[in-house]
Parts: sequence; structure tokens; C-alpha cells
Amino acid sequence: MNSNILVVEDEAAISRVLVKILSEAFETYEIEAAFDGQSAIEMIQSKDYALVLCDIKMPKMDGVEVLIKAKEIAPFTSFIMISGHGDLETAVETMRLGAFDYISKPPDLNRLLNTVRIALDRKELVIENKLLKKKVSKNYRMIGESKAITHIKEIIEKVAGTDARVLITGPNGTGKELVAHWLHEKSTRSKGAMIEVNCAAIPSELIESELFGHVKGAFTSANKDRAGKFEAANGGTIFLDEIGDMSLSAQAKVLRALQESRIQRVGSDKDIKVNVRVVAATNKNLKKEIQEGNFREDLYHRLAVILIKVPSLNDRREDIPLLIDYFSRKIGSEQGTVKKDFSKSAIKLLQAYDWTGNIRELRNVVERLIILGEQEISESDVRLFASK
Repeated sequence: MNSNILVVEDEAAISRVLVKILSEAFETYEIEAAFDGQSAIEMIQSKDYALVLCDIKMPKMDGVEVLIKAKEIAPFTSFIMISGHGDLETAVETMRLGAFDYISKPPDLNRLLNTVRIALDRKELVIENKLLKKKVSKNYRMIGESKAITHIKEIIEKVAGTDARVLITGPNGTGKELVAHWLHEKSTRSKGAMIEVNCAAIPSELIESELFGHVKGAFTSANKDRAGKFEAANGGTIFLDEIGDMSLSAQAKVLRALQESRIQRVGSDKDIKVNVRVVAATNKNLKKEIQEGNFREDLYHRLAVILIKVPSLNDRREDIPLLIDYFSRKIGSEQGTVKKDFSKSAIKLLQAYDWTGNIRELRNVVERLIILGEQEISESDVRLFASK
């Protein structure tokens, strides 16, 4: 990742102060200065900058023009605008044009450093998300023509274009994550990030930091400011998998994020505005969890605007031949081998099995049969290598 920051300020005294402050606070970054808009554009064309601090009022080319031209050259570069007295309306307009934030002259030191830290954190996350996005979208397809799967596809088509929150329920291994990805890919937010959080895999004492970030010194190992998953998902979708395992204190903060579209990093009282669509999933009966005092009823109603129930594989056995064919092609492609076919009797036997592990178990069994079975997978291969 690049480690350059550019200060664009026509007043030499202010420029020197900003360069000095940033050099001391961000020692791993090289701080450079430009004294007019045209010079700034030339520098942005010749070098990558993680962040640009840009004055709004400058001769020849003002900060708004610099922002517009720079975004064409380097769309991932974060901009913080510096506004003088009477520039507030223009400063707000620059945020609509893609600026991360603005600070007023004379700059408040704490606000300046906090804004720069958050912008640099966000920049890092945006780059990671962009790199992962193409890879992720190729790996998610909904396979099946059963009544249950067709119904889910129809719901997704209706709901995807809205910002309605969705709660996906169903047993482990049924493909809840797949439904969440399809919702995102078909939504108006598909150009934004899809951030996944497995609430069951994160220790309860770390879940709030993971979701909302933290400031330096918030706890023993917090040696620098860090953005959380909600900030990473800004403009996109956050998928809270296994939300039934989330602690009550974290649930309260998620509820506030849904109600107010604002979060606070752990150890900070500063609100950060977020624009995020929330999709959640669970294998638990949340109504039962509410009765037992493990889940907040108000959060449940906030999340469950749209409910999608994903059926077990045993409830959609007619999809098994299509799934076997899909996994066989996919595994062959991954392993660089020719796709193996399954005999009709082999497929029929697999359709009769009790799939307690659902789609995940079926995929593992198909892979085992492809590795160990004959060129055409027979009923005897299934009995030998996939017996239940």
C-alpha cells in the first residue's frame, strides 16, 4: 500500500504547519506539499497518494476542481478538504463529489488527526475490498429448481433493489451465506463492499471492536486506531452471520447503528455516520432465544423486515442431481481434471441419503467420490466411499 500524503495549500505558513503536524503524527508516511491546484494534479498523476488534504479557495484552480480531476486520475485516493470562513456550503458539496470529510481553518489539532486517521483506515479497507470483490462474486451461485429455491430466488429479485433489512434462517450448511451474497450482488449496492462477520467465531470480548473499531488505548492491545466492519461496509452491505451468538451488549450497539445509522469506535464518544445495508443469518430459533433472554426483541424486529427461510437439503432432494453436476464441474475445474459423470443409480442413491450436513456435506461427498471413484461414479462407488 502506498504511504504518501499530499498537502495542497497556497498559504505557505499554513502548509508548513500541516506538513510538520502530519510528519510527527504519521511517521511511516511521506508528507509532501503542493502550493497550487495545477501542481497538485501533476503530482497526483505521477505518484500514488493515500490521502490528499486540499484547500478549497486557491488561485487558478480551486479545491473543487482539484477534487474532480484527481478523482478521475486516482479514484481510490481519499480527500479531506480544508475550508475557510464562509466555505461551509462548498465543503459540504465536495463530500457529495467524493471527498471523505472537511476541516475548518484554523484546524483543530485533535479533529485534524482523528479525521486523517479514519480516512487512512477507510482507504486501506476500500483497497482490500476492491481486490476481493471479483474473486468473491464468482464463487456464489444458487443452484436448484425446486419449489423452495425458486421461491427464495423470487424473494431476492423483489427485495434486492431495496435497502430493506433481511434475516436469513436455516440449519447449518444450507447456503444462508449464498443467499446473502446474491442479495448484495443483485442490489444497487453491488459496487460497494460486502463485508462478512461470523459472530460465532469472534470471542464476545472482541466482537464490539471487530464490528465498530477502536481508538488507540481503548484496551491493552489497542496500539493504534482501527476501523471496524461497519465502516468497511460503508456504501455496501454487512452480513452478520450467526447473529444469534452475539452478546447482548454488542446487540445494543448494532441496534443503535440500525436506528441512527451511526456508530462509535470502542473507547471513543465520537459518532461516525455509516450508510450500510444489514443482512443477518442464524441457525437458531430467535423467538425462543428472546424468551430465554439471550436476544433482544427490538433488534429482532429491526432485522426481520424480510424473512428468508433456507430449506434443508432433505427438503429439496429434487435439486441434488443439479448440485452434483455443479460441484463435479467446479471441483474438476479447481483440480485441473476432466469432469466426472455420475451414473443414474449413483445419483438416485445419493438422493435417498439423510443429509444432516446439508449442501456442505454433499459437496464434500462429491469431492471424495471424484478423487476415489472410477471415471464414471457408480452406485458401488457411492456405497464404498460415501456410505452413511
